[in-house]
Amino acid sequence: MAYADAPIRESDEVAESLGVDPLIGLSVSEAAARLEQYGPNELVGKPPVPLWRRILDQLNDALVILLLIAAAVSVGAWALEGAQGAPVEAIVVIAVVVFNVVIGIVEESKAADAVAALAHMTQAQSLVLREGQNCEINASDVVPGDILILSEGDQVGADARIVKASSLRVAEAALTGESTPVTKSPEALSGKVAVGDRTNMVFRGTAVTGGAGRAIVTGTGMESEMGNIATMLDETEEEDTPLQKEIDGVSSMLGRVVVAIALIIMIAIAIVQTPETASDWVTILLLGVSLAVAAVPEGLPAILSVVLALGVRRMADRNAVVKKLHSAETLGSASVICTDKTGTLTQNEMTIKEIITGSGHATLSGVGYAPEGQLEAAGGSLDIIDECLVLLEAGALANDAQLKGVDGRWEITGDPTDASFLTAMGKAPGLGEQIERAERLAGVPFSSERKMMSTLHRNAQGDVMILAKGAPDVLLDRCSTVLVTGENVPLEAAQRAAILENVQSLSSQAYRTLGVAVRTEGVPAPEDFDESAEHDLVYLGVVGIIDPPRVEAAEAIEEAHRAGVRVVMITGDHPETARKIAQDLGIVGQDAPVMVGHDIEEATSQELREIARTTSVYARVAPEHKLRIVDALQEDEQIVAMTGDGVNDAPALKSADIGIAMGITGTEVTKDAAKMVLADDNFATIVAAIREGRVIFDNIKKFLRYLLASNMGEVLTLFFGVVLMGVIGLTEAADAAGVHLALPLLATQILWINLVSDTGPALAVGVDPEIDDVMANRPRSLQDKVIGKEMWLTIMTTGFTMAIVSIITMDLWLPGGLIPGGTDDLDTMRTAVFTTIVLCDLFAVLNSRSATLSAFRDIGSNKLLWGSIALAVLLQICVVEIPFLQAAFATESLDLAHWGVALALSSLVLWVEEVRKVMKRSHG
Repeated sequence: MAYADAPIRESDEVAESLGVDPLIGLSVSEAAARLEQYGPNELVGKPPVPLWRRILDQLNDALVILLLIAAAVSVGAWALEGAQGAPVEAIVVIAVVVFNVVIGIVEESKAADAVAALAHMTQAQSLVLREGQNCEINASDVVPGDILILSEGDQVGADARIVKASSLRVAEAALTGESTPVTKSPEALSGKVAVGDRTNMVFRGTAVTGGAGRAIVTGTGMESEMGNIATMLDETEEEDTPLQKEIDGVSSMLGRVVVAIALIIMIAIAIVQTPETASDWVTILLLGVSLAVAAVPEGLPAILSVVLALGVRRMADRNAVVKKLHSAETLGSASVICTDKTGTLTQNEMTIKEIITGSGHATLSGVGYAPEGQLEAAGGSLDIIDECLVLLEAGALANDAQLKGVDGRWEITGDPTDASFLTAMGKAPGLGEQIERAERLAGVPFSSERKMMSTLHRNAQGDVMILAKGAPDVLLDRCSTVLVTGENVPLEAAQRAAILENVQSLSSQAYRTLGVAVRTEGVPAPEDFDESAEHDLVYLGVVGIIDPPRVEAAEAIEEAHRAGVRVVMITGDHPETARKIAQDLGIVGQDAPVMVGHDIEEATSQELREIARTTSVYARVAPEHKLRIVDALQEDEQIVAMTGDGVNDAPALKSADIGIAMGITGTEVTKDAAKMVLADDNFATIVAAIREGRVIFDNIKKFLRYLLASNMGEVLTLFFGVVLMGVIGLTEAADAAGVHLALPLLATQILWINLVSDTGPALAVGVDPEIDDVMANRPRSLQDKVIGKEMWLTIMTTGFTMAIVSIITMDLWLPGGLIPGGTDDLDTMRTAVFTTIVLCDLFAVLNSRSATLSAFRDIGSNKLLWGSIALAVLLQICVVEIPFLQAAFATESLDLAHWGVALALSSLVLWVEEVRKVMKRSHG
């Protein structure tokens, strides 16, 4: 049950429609009946994902599925061959898959259900009026029609329509993004208004910062604004990352290539050799399995997961906690960062920056609630300084907030605007003692109708005075004089106009303005003090208050722009405030357009897509607007990162390619909906994470270039070895060995290359240090493939070079080929080819570090790579020379001549690629 029209109806109409008397409240029996009818005031979410489902999600990867199919085919071939021994190939492939699943489950933090976090965050007690009595109940028991009793410090338990308000102010930043508390009143509004402008409504999960009031509950549970966000979270689907999509594409392509190559060769052999027995068919099938094993990079899923996991840990060291492995690379691909303003780009701490008195202008340095900074007057005028001290003392005394240091941080209770005076007081010399010795005698609180407050104080010297602050135009009407160089000067029309002009100037710069005034003569007794005493005041001046930008944010935005990443501000705050902050941070220049929420609602999808291409500042935005903006950018093929800290940001964070939550100020909802959490809430950390993400992507390209080139070499070696077997002496060697069909490599040897020899170097190149300035490049577009034409050229060049080298090795050592003098048997020749391909791979890994730079550039910078190469050589010596490994992998010992020829021929892989790189560099 929700009353969407409650803001535009009178409160008594809302009460009547809900069947409740605001002075008495619901009866206990009626409340129980409504609880039964509408259900608990709780948010309903999806159940947590069970472990078995998370395991299936890890297996739902095209490359993993391809490996499982290869394993199944291998088991089938093993069974057809008589099921002798163990199906080694299948066991190894399954082990790789299991290893990959374990890495994924262990390294990825389980994202807790966002809606459950919403419910947890908003659980509280609520004070309601029932049968004329105030009752404190669980917020979950609040029902439509209940009368909420609101006072300072309360959490609002449900959406409700105000019926009575006394200086009631509510902090709604977590829901709307509004940086300052909103003053509430019972007056009906007109027309359709955004959530942030519904001044006669309070919303579940927000907090009362001042005053008191009563409100009729109009929406509970999923029918509240918080419930709408929960619904959006449930309905928002997470997209696969660009890398996941591309790896899936590569896997699909590899699957088609594997099947095509295997079928072509098996059909060709069947035609040429005419198999006569079941054994012949099994042999051909085994050849097909061998080709499949050769074409599929079995170690790729595990290596990809490990490289991403190591990148995630490096990001964590920089305070960027990535929850999903693939999101680490996505951040490096981001072309747009959509960021909230309050608490993300700004401090979320209201700060007095400007003071204008009767004598001139002064500034206060420092940002946030920390009382650190200096008061500086224009021209160093002491008169202006004195007037500022009087103004700040008055503002700090006429105050209901508190400021205190907690664990090295400054925290406030009460209204942030009031707190800004307490912070400013700490920056002014000598004021602290004066404030502590003053005594508050009486006061008239702030209200939305009066737009001001006043107090009666006895100062440190024993003088009693009226202190007032409020909207400058309202306060000015109650002033008869202005303080100028220590004198109370009568306020003439020209002076009033000049003061209002100064106020307008501050407002145009997005400052919130507050005037301050004092009266020291004809002050009433405390018991007689009321608003009637607010006249003949002395105007002290006006302050400009703003939620200041983070210092490091401007530097981070500049670095993002250098990297070609566009920054877009999306906030629920006022348009002028948003424009001012965006200009100060360098997001936009002068006169940049600002789009507001109702314009987003009216725009079609196509219109919004056009607008999103050029607009970088959005204001008065609701959660559904943020989703539309993110969707519009994604439809324009942008890779979108979205930052935020409030509940209102959660749906957009979940929808974005990568959602980034603030770790300190962010709500649990936001953290759970996001894919990355900033542990230090520092926008600059995003830039560091983007750099790390780009390095990760570069390294992924490096090991893909290496692994696919290696596998291409194996496939082509098998292909040409079978096609040319009669030319290079392989047929004669098969006859001598008494076998019908001889393969250049066995499936077990291919698995050794893919899983033992290649894995270490692939991992090492996957953590290669940054060689070039990755932030000097523009973000890659969705059309830029991980494996583009240039990489395919490298892969094919290296693959053909390896195949040619392998064919030469076969012909060299076998009798009956084109090269005379060969004397090896089949197993010795296979061992020589096996070793040559391993050494080719090790030269290829040096090539893979750059698509254009020489392999000798910074050749010693990756010590892990050299260690992995040394280990691969040692393992190859072991598999060739140790007897029990010889038996397992059908190898024979090699003499120095074989090792020397293998090393010399395999080095051609390095030299051919070096020539290609020189040619590429020479042609730009």
